[in-house]
Amino acid sequence: MYLIRRFEQRLSDLFAEGKVPGTAHFCIGQEACAVGAIAALRPDDWVTSNHRGHGHLIAKGGDPRKVLAEILGKATGYCAGRSGSQHMSCPEIGFLGANGITGGMIPIATGAALSQQLLLTDRVVLCFFGDGATGQGAFHEAVNLGAIWQLPVIYFCENNGYAMSTPVSEAFRVTSVAERAAAYGLPGVTVDGNDYFAVREATQAAVDRARAGGGPTLVEALTWRQCGHSRSDECEYRTPEQEAEGRARDPLPRMRAALLGLGVTSDRLDESERWAEEEVIAAEEFAVKSPEPSPAD
Repeated sequence: MYLIRRFEQRLSDLFAEGKVPGTAHFCIGQEACAVGAIAALRPDDWVTSNHRGHGHLIAKGGDPRKVLAEILGKATGYCAGRSGSQHMSCPEIGFLGANGITGGMIPIATGAALSQQLLLTDRVVLCFFGDGATGQGAFHEAVNLGAIWQLPVIYFCENNGYAMSTPVSEAFRVTSVAERAAAYGLPGVTVDGNDYFAVREATQAAVDRARAGGGPTLVEALTWRQCGHSRSDECEYRTPEQEAEGRARDPLPRMRAALLGLGVTSDRLDESERWAEEEVIAAEEFAVKSPEPSPAD
């Protein structure tokens, strides 16, 4: 979680310095969702992501150096500089890809889960998307197919309260995304998305169910992005009071307090924070010095 936070903060700085081509969407404040959910998986399980996917890839075991190199359009990136921020993939570690289309990976995750069912493996697919994606037709079609075929997929909604600037209260009439699971005959569960342990526990139950042939679960993790939708978004639609309330739920100090309560020392946690800082510095040095892709390719 420290590593993802520091990576995204530095990436935001690089964007402001004009060093990042295109756009970038950060998951600052949502780290417990990525880390907690992926902690429930086996290394050979698969993950699909969305436009806000750097944290998902790092949590799945992605190398921050190659992630940043890809974002900067360098040949050493995960897709040789061709995918940029929103479309990275690394099948070798089970990261099937991110997608700049809202809800675009939900059908792909469903198809990936179908492949595993047909191949008689016990691999599961964890599908990340935001609350805004649940208004897409692709969400409803894919979740319905996942349900009727009892596919080994976990539909994981990171509900950060806004689809760009549209609050969830204006996007749908039900009180939670998890309620929508009932329409497909699926279990739906809502958890505190800023509590690593709550996220891991809920996802583990969904993974166990999917792996045993019980079909999908819709997990809704309530979280808060401590930044705009993208780097150009100044969050003018949120009040200072809302911002303060959201930041008070920051998952990093909560995780630190929880670990201290479990007996982890402050020195060990400080060491982890320094390690994350060093990793990001090394990632930037690697990415900046990496070659551009060859036009001949």
